[in-house]
Amino acid sequence: MAAKPPVGDPVQDAPQVAAPQHAAAGLPAIAHTLAMAHQQMGAARTARTLLKVNQKDGFDCPGCAWPEEDKRHTAEFCENGAKAVAEEATVRRVTPAFFAAHPVSDLAGRSGYWLGQQGRITEPMFLDEGSDTYVPVTWERAFDLIGTELKALSSPDEAVFYTSGRTSNEAAFLLQLFAREFGTNNLPDCSNMCHESSGSALMETIGIGKGSVSLDDLHRAELIIVAGQNPGTNHPRMLTALEKAKRAGAQIISVNPLPEAGLERFKNPQTPHGMLKGTSLTDLFLQIRLGGDQALFRLLNKLVLETPGAVDELFVREHTHGYEEFAAAARAADWEETLAATGLERADIEAALRMVLAAKSVVVCWAMGLTQHKHSVPTIREVVNFLLLRGNIGRTGAGVCPVRGHSNVQGDRTMGIFERPSAAFLDALDEEFGITSPRHHGYDVVRAIQALRDGDAKVFFAMGGNFVAATPDTLVTEAAMRRARLTVHVSTKLNRSHVVTGTRALILPTLGRTDKDVQKSGKQFVTVEDSMSMVHASRGNLPPASRHLLSEPAIVARMARATLGKESATPWEEFERDYATIRDRISRVVPGFEDFNSRVARPGGFTLPHGPRDDRRFPTATGKANFTAAPVEHPHLPEGRLLLQTLRSHDQYNTTIYGLDDRYRGIKDGRRVVLVNPEDAAALGLADGSYTDLISEWKDGVERRAPGFRVVHYPTARGCAAAYYPETNVLVPLDATADTSNTPASKSVVIRLEQSAAV
Repeated sequence: MAAKPPVGDPVQDAPQVAAPQHAAAGLPAIAHTLAMAHQQMGAARTARTLLKVNQKDGFDCPGCAWPEEDKRHTAEFCENGAKAVAEEATVRRVTPAFFAAHPVSDLAGRSGYWLGQQGRITEPMFLDEGSDTYVPVTWERAFDLIGTELKALSSPDEAVFYTSGRTSNEAAFLLQLFAREFGTNNLPDCSNMCHESSGSALMETIGIGKGSVSLDDLHRAELIIVAGQNPGTNHPRMLTALEKAKRAGAQIISVNPLPEAGLERFKNPQTPHGMLKGTSLTDLFLQIRLGGDQALFRLLNKLVLETPGAVDELFVREHTHGYEEFAAAARAADWEETLAATGLERADIEAALRMVLAAKSVVVCWAMGLTQHKHSVPTIREVVNFLLLRGNIGRTGAGVCPVRGHSNVQGDRTMGIFERPSAAFLDALDEEFGITSPRHHGYDVVRAIQALRDGDAKVFFAMGGNFVAATPDTLVTEAAMRRARLTVHVSTKLNRSHVVTGTRALILPTLGRTDKDVQKSGKQFVTVEDSMSMVHASRGNLPPASRHLLSEPAIVARMARATLGKESATPWEEFERDYATIRDRISRVVPGFEDFNSRVARPGGFTLPHGPRDDRRFPTATGKANFTAAPVEHPHLPEGRLLLQTLRSHDQYNTTIYGLDDRYRGIKDGRRVVLVNPEDAAALGLADGSYTDLISEWKDGVERRAPGFRVVHYPTARGCAAAYYPETNVLVPLDATADTSNTPASKSVVIRLEQSAAV
């Protein structure tokens, strides 16, 4: 039988610490997977559910966006994917009786872990002005409340429509259609906080804001560079692809401030060899200082330029623009400056160069370690420069690989969830639906918070996610949300955003990926797009958690009808009744989705076109791939300060906390830890096991403090520290963002450490 949810919040102020591990997965991963799945679902439901994860006739994992090979394993999931499924498919329920027993003032004092452990929300709930308790509300009344508030706004731009990466293509397309017919481009999404820097850099340099590689490219690469990424926790199934590449002869360079178990050795639970011994993955570990990646790639580019015959001159001449300006900047790269910025030894960089020059095909993978700095966009442009120099885009075994962290975050952007849509997309949308979309840009995540703070936005609608916990500058964000007239969250489970509300608040419970979706025309399926531009169907197989749930497309369609009324010619009822009609419209609006319904009906789906990958066609302003020549930047630390990166634990997916352990890093029963290099700790007088407050320093002079963190001496890069989010989001200033992309700079927060007052 499944276990009941915790009654009280577990104590988290005395974590146990052991040495970090040097291998990922294996038998411990299987044991943890089964234990958590059984705890949430029970034995029979566990088997019934997990065997459908990522199968061609099953549902897409609600975790990460890593793709599947055409031939699937029986168990086509990882430990953290199974945790995500178990949390959604749990038999625990949050009923109106739960809300009656737990007023908002009580829930606000609970941890995110405790809230998430309570189970699936079963009915729409309403928090009225001045009330401290959510009460049940009918769907009709809920949509009337939303429609009335939206129609009362002075401008459609006073509404914000946020989207989480879990949202299906069909729901995302409907939401952006509704928002634009209503009259706003205020469509922030979780990508604004993660890979927006990747999209900004790639759009400028290669003309499409997506990765250019397939799984086959990874398998056939001669060199794979994994920079600013921890696949062992955040994308565990990627380890299988890296293992396959290694067995085919690839070498792997890991570039990261922290050593990560998954990149050291992978114990593949699908094979006897993997279970017993595993595969060593990393051939060269470059333990770089936070924010030093641009300097590293700039120097590598200089060294490639200085090596006779190393540049693919034919590719550069025929397919690129801006080479001379870039080459002049690269040749000016300085060894001493690079060593200071990166913290690396000269011999390490020379070893990396030898591996680069020996490889005929190179893939560079990256994640948040590259995207969440002030200079993230020029850093990723420099990665593109590195690949262009030797013709490593548009050929087998080579290319750019930004690894997306949420299962359909890339698909949502493809469907038009973007505050700065292209004119071509809006023209196609308007022609298809006979509407006039606004042309001015809307709010991204940071600007949406600023608008709420300043009173310029009054209604906040979230399609999934946990906005309050995911965003920076927690106290500022929470104060901003409380200024809204109405906050609405489409959710499966409780989270922090449900207790930090506007004057009035709604929780609208929805179907999850694992749930059967039956509408008037019959059983439905939805579609998603993975990190490598594969689009495929997702079909839930479990009875819904409650008969009161609505699907995401149904919620958007009914909200649109309540707001736009009979004046809208858009067939919202038809869209709710049959999702195939949504896909028909997508096929006429979004390039690459022609004949959508018949193509997605094929097992495994289809691959979207990608000019740079498919035929070295670069849809940029110049018609070619663009070299760039930005000045090299890196963080500069004042004396006695450290540079903090916020990160996930292994028992965590984004803001969802599955447990209180970080097994690979040796942390158990607690999350308030700060990982500090022993030499830095000694210089600062911080004993292992002591407690400290983290205080960030920013040019506005505001003191942002996260109290009571247990110091853990850890082999991180000198001058760098690490701690888990969302607990440390309070330290990230709202205005500390990446140039161009406006992504919060959560990987380069200057902090000082002070002894905790309670110790």
